[in-house]
Amino acid sequence: MPCRPQRGGPALARSIVFAAALFASVACCAATTGADRGRLLLAQYQCGSCHSIPGVASAGGRVASSLKGFGARSYIAGRLANRQETLIRWIQNPKALVPDTAMPSMAVTPDDARDMAAYLLELK
Repeated sequence: MPCRPQRGGPALARSIVFAAALFASVACCAATTGADRGRLLLAQYQCGSCHSIPGVASAGGRVASSLKGFGARSYIAGRLANRQETLIRWIQNPKALVPDTAMPSMAVTPDDARDMAAYLLELK
């Protein structure tokens, strides 16, 4: 029997894994608006582990308040005026604004926090 080159093998497997990882990282950044990207980032940072967030995959948490209608709320955490710049700061470092909050800091970058805030503020 003639020897045929193998189809696939380790090189193909590595290529497939690389392509999948590249696609996953590009999918978040390829969103058309900041709010679209923010929705994806809320899932990436696993905000839905604690919060229920409309439109965010696997965001059915019940530990913290639901974020349904968040954009129509007057306050963040019942204490801070619900404004974009305040929300961005809150997402980045909640304990700096409300020291006794249960919300953890998730090391969110400024750009990610801006886009996450854009999505949340659209929830009316």
